[in-house]
Formats: sequence, C-alpha cells, structure tokens
Amino acid sequence: MTDTGDRSQAASGEAAASRSDAGPVEGSNGGAGQKPGVEAARDDAAQPKKRRRRRRRRKKASNPSVEASAKDQKQAAEPQAGRKPQPKPAAPKDPPVYAAIDLGTNNCRLLVAKRSRDGFRVIDAYSRIVRLGEGLASTGQLSDDAMNRAAAALKICADKMKRRGVTRARSIATEACRTATNGADFIARVERETGIELDIVSTADEAQLAVGGCAPLLDPEHAAALVFDIGGGSTELMWVHHEDRPKPQILDWTSLPCGVVTLAETYGGEEVSEALYADMVADVAERLTPFKQRLEGKECSEKRFHLLGTSGTVTTIAGVHLGLKRYDRARVDGAWVSLDEVSKVTDTLLSMTLAERAAHACVGQERADLVLAGCAILDAIAEAWPAERLRVADRGLREGILFSLMEADQTRGSGGRRRRRRRRRRKPKANQSVSPSIGETQA
Repeated sequence: MTDTGDRSQAASGEAAASRSDAGPVEGSNGGAGQKPGVEAARDDAAQPKKRRRRRRRRKKASNPSVEASAKDQKQAAEPQAGRKPQPKPAAPKDPPVYAAIDLGTNNCRLLVAKRSRDGFRVIDAYSRIVRLGEGLASTGQLSDDAMNRAAAALKICADKMKRRGVTRARSIATEACRTATNGADFIARVERETGIELDIVSTADEAQLAVGGCAPLLDPEHAAALVFDIGGGSTELMWVHHEDRPKPQILDWTSLPCGVVTLAETYGGEEVSEALYADMVADVAERLTPFKQRLEGKECSEKRFHLLGTSGTVTTIAGVHLGLKRYDRARVDGAWVSLDEVSKVTDTLLSMTLAERAAHACVGQERADLVLAGCAILDAIAEAWPAERLRVADRGLREGILFSLMEADQTRGSGGRRRRRRRRRRKPKANQSVSPSIGETQA
C-alpha cells in the first residue's frame, strides 16, 4: 500500500474515534474489514495522470509486437502525409492506323496502313475510276453523275476506314475540285453523306506529296530526276536533286492544266489516228516549253538524271511492255523501262481499236479511251528531257500522305520527350534560389 493510502486510512480512524466511545470502529485499525477490489480502485483513482501514462509506456515496452501491430494498422488506414499514391502502369496502346484518300479527276483511291520498321505496311486498299472531271473542260462544273459516282466510292472508303479502326487520316481532292465552280459544294456534300473531310490541295502541295510518295524509287546512282505525275485534269513535273542528301530537294516544279481526261475530251480518245496523236504531243510540248527554259536558265539540267513517272499511264505502259496477262503491282512498281521500249508500246496501242485496247488485261474498259492521251503527254516529256531510262512508280499521293502523317507524329512525340528532359535538367535543387536564364524564360 502506498503512503497516500496510509495517510487516508489513519485520518478516517481518528475521526471515528472522536464520534463514539463504544470501543474501536471497524476499519479503524489499517482497514481490516475492507474489500481488496475497492481498495485497488481507490488507489488507481488517487494516482496522478502522469504516473498512469508512465505505467502504460512500461507495458508497451515490455510487449513491442503490440505497438508494431497498432502502428502498421494506422499506416494502412492513413497514408503518410506528403507521399502521393503511385499510379498504376498504363496499359500499352494499340499502334495508330493511318489512312490516305486521293480523289483525283479520274480516280478515287484509298490506302490504309500501319507503321513498320522500313516504312509502313498496307492493311487495306481501294481504287475506283469515277471520272469526277467528266465534262468539266466544257462546262466548268462537276456533273451530277460524276459527283454521284465519286460520293458512292467515298462511302466505301469511309466504311473501310471505320472497319479498320483508322485513328489518323487525311483526304485530299485535286484538280477537278480546284477548278470546278461547284467544287466547294461537292466537298460539303461529301462531308454530310460520308463524314470524310476532303482538303482541296494546291498544285504545290500536290507536287510535294507526289515526290514524297515516290522518293524511295529515286536512283542513288543519278544526281537528279524529273518526277512527273500524269493525272486526269493536270500534270505535275518536279525537278528533284537527291545526290548526297538525306531527303530529295525540289529545285523547281510546274503544273500543267492538262491531263488524260481533259486532253482526251479535247482531241478524242476512242479513235486516235497518228496525225491526231501528233497534235496532242505538240499541244503538250508547247505547254512544257516555259518550264524547260526555266530549268536551263537555272542550270538544273544535269547529265546524270533519270525520269520517274507515277500515274496510270506509266503503269499501263510497263504492264504492256512486260506482257502481263494480268496486272501485277509487284512486277510493275520500280520497274525500269527505256524510252525506246515506251515508243514501241505506244505504237502497239495506236494500232489497236478501242475494243482491242479495252480487252487488254493491263488497259481495260475504263482506260481504253484515255491511255493514248497519257502516252502523248509522256512522249512530250521524253522529247523535252531525253533520259536513258524511265522508272515506273505504282505509288504517289497516297503514299506521300501516309509518310507525312507518320513523320508528323514521330516529330511531335520525340519533341515532347526532349522538352521533358530539358525541364528536369533545369529544375533547381530544394531551398536554392536560381534566376532563370533567357532560354528558360522563353521556354
């Protein structure tokens, strides 16, 4: 029993003795009759708070497992202040799917692809001759039938893009929509009916995309090349220098408002005599003269150059030259043809009737009345720039669009990583006062 308890009991005994002389009072002699549980409770109540806390600490120290368990439960229930919860790792994203649509004066083409190690891998493609520019040269407008054909083809393109899960796309329209007075109305109709937003590109953009699509076929053994794209309503020519350069450089270019559709409608394409064919070649040659003189003035005409053509005209000539019973892109794309061999194919096609050209596997019904107009344009180009060989490209604007989309995504992604690394390097240490430099202020 503590000293405090002894003093309390002695005081109570003295008080009881003063009240009665009948003998000793029960409990006055050291609490002989009290219950031990009541005595312990009174002892605890009389102890100061500080002593009780000291007693609890001694109990915790004698059993450390209890304290650790309580601490773990508290930490699990309440995260530590200032420590942010770690984010879960993001699930890997599917690679982007790209699409390119080229709506020309004659054709509607679609290409769907994914990026690959050496460029891109085609997962879907579509091509249909729609003759959007039919009658445009005489009326200045797109006809209802032509717009209906083009819109139907674009609906198929939209369905293919949706089915393939396209994430990045660009759709362009060229010469027919550039020159037609109702071209903008047709663009709005296509967006309403198909959801495809057509971009009417300039001739400069068209030339740039054509070179970008054909760049892998430029011969490194030549210093330069004349790249040309014979379209339905226009023909683009680009003088390209690619020696000792990571990318080909367009030194000069031109666009002729003359293609296979417009030339065939002007001179006729069904029954073409040798005299009529010569008139078509002379017409195109006259249009080419200013560009030829401009290149000579700039000293762009180098000895080591080759021709590189991208169009249905050059692929048809290559197929006929190779004697293909069925068109085979793997054999045509990248093939080399001499200008003498081009002349032989032209003579063969001139000797055929319209029905015979339509029955040819590499010409077909839809090109039978246009192929000789394309040959006339190619003849005029070969006469102005006589090269030893012509390389055939079954590629062009669509491939150029895909390359530009992928390059833009790659540049944007790598630029973002560089900016984040710079910010981390420039971040000052804690409790350190640093004045930003000019570059950091601008960033």
